[in-house]
Amino acid sequence: MKIFKFGGASVRDAENVRNVCRVLRITGYQNCLVIASAMGKTTNALEVVVHNYFQNKPQLTASIDVVKNYHLAIVEELFPNKSHQIYTRFYSIFEDINSFLSVNKSPNYNFVYDQIVSFGEIISTTILHFYLEECGIHNTWQDVRTLVKTDNTNRDANVDWDLTTQNIQREIQSDRLYITQGFIGSDNNGFSTTLGREGSDYSAAIFAYALNAESVTIWKDVLGVLNADPRHFSETTLLEHISYQEAIELAFYGASVIHPKTLQPLRQKEIPLYVKSFLHPELSGTEVYKGATLNPVVPCYIVKKDQLLISFSSKDFSFIMEQNISDIFKLFYEYNIKVNVIQNSAISFSVCAEDKFNRFEELRKILSDKFRISFNENVSLYTIRHFDDESAQKVLNQKTLLLKQVNRETLQIVTKE
Repeated sequence: MKIFKFGGASVRDAENVRNVCRVLRITGYQNCLVIASAMGKTTNALEVVVHNYFQNKPQLTASIDVVKNYHLAIVEELFPNKSHQIYTRFYSIFEDINSFLSVNKSPNYNFVYDQIVSFGEIISTTILHFYLEECGIHNTWQDVRTLVKTDNTNRDANVDWDLTTQNIQREIQSDRLYITQGFIGSDNNGFSTTLGREGSDYSAAIFAYALNAESVTIWKDVLGVLNADPRHFSETTLLEHISYQEAIELAFYGASVIHPKTLQPLRQKEIPLYVKSFLHPELSGTEVYKGATLNPVVPCYIVKKDQLLISFSSKDFSFIMEQNISDIFKLFYEYNIKVNVIQNSAISFSVCAEDKFNRFEELRKILSDKFRISFNENVSLYTIRHFDDESAQKVLNQKTLLLKQVNRETLQIVTKE
């Protein structure tokens, strides 16, 4: 079978739902399993619902209506006949949301998050299922929660691979088109769980692994994997072929390519991954497979903005030893500060880090008893894979260099604009 994954942008409105039908007609949909994300920014909107449930009850109904009205407008455009059976199913989903919120007794935010946010994928795939039927593309809607089984770690659940593989192989037949959900699964008690960052791509890899799929295609709003983020670089190049290893390296340094946890099951069974444009499905896009050489061979740029450059030195000018570094990293972990670059000398130790949860000031007060601490806020971390002098100068142009680190394939520099 072939696994197709359509992200939120590819199903964000009625026009794009119609385009999914077009893509399937162009590429063929026999022996295919389609995984879809929530539509557009639905996950963000459902996060507001969860927040209001705990923190702002007077706005709870209004925030649910935002989600409902957004999807209802899409349904009404795709299905002008109000007697169509999708309307019954659509309203029953929102009855399920309200029912859960009215009877839930759990004070666990992450548990409630998973139960509510998972409805985004249920809604999008329901709409997609019925619309494809209208187009004459017969398909089977499958609740992924009956197949992908996980532990009860909310918001970043761990997959039970043996049970999940058994379920998928038992229920999915290779001569049909299936529509199912990305990002979600369920625990042993039947409660919804979510798979964390890039969960829908990961779902595609889970199904591919279980079914020994021919390939996985991730449909995006770009032509494929680019050598740089077009939001930060005016000139970009399409990478036609890259290896699993190269894709993992790019992801490690922060490229929004494919998450490593998506690549690992594919690499294990040597299943090729395609990243293609849902606007131009006839183009070849990028192929990721074992042993692929980077083609074309060009520098690949990754940028992380809003970083902290933090330097520690001993107050008595003694060496920074392994125990000191271990203590610092333990606190970084406890305060959810992600370290991206490390550099040390005899008497100082520097890191470039992300303070996503705004906890550095708390940490600084603790560490300042033992260390002299200097830091720069709002710096940028540039990583260049397969760098050369020209690419390095391109990044450094009109910036102040604060830190530089080089190995055989990769240059990392921290700059101040």
